[in-house]
Amino acid sequence: QVHLVESGGGLVQAGGSLRLSCAASGSIFTITGMGWYRQAPGKQRDLVAVITSTGSTNYADSVKGRFTISRDNAKNTVYLEMNSLKPEDTAVYYCNAYIRTSIVPGTGGYWGQGTQVTVSS
Repeated sequence: QVHLVESGGGLVQAGGSLRLSCAASGSIFTITGMGWYRQAPGKQRDLVAVITSTGSTNYADSVKGRFTISRDNAKNTVYLEMNSLKPEDTAVYYCNAYIRTSIVPGTGGYWGQGTQVTVSS
């Protein structure tokens, strides 16, 4: 059993900052990719940022230069530092991780429960 627990969401004014955290726990052998996605009301879930186990990153164009993804492999945790927030960043933010749970090869995708980020204008 694997669990991803997000924290750090909330209400912030436009131009402000928030830091999201997502900690993985349970039967973890190794974690490969980790990332953040977001879903606004009535819209599909979209990629925000991803990071590999070696630290390579990729960002959605809409957040480049404002958001930074990082991870602490020793803590099985991924972070999303969000600066210069805009009202259009308002969404539920979900953590995602690809986790190998045993010595048997193969990874599974896991999702957190989501954390609400609301940016007021």
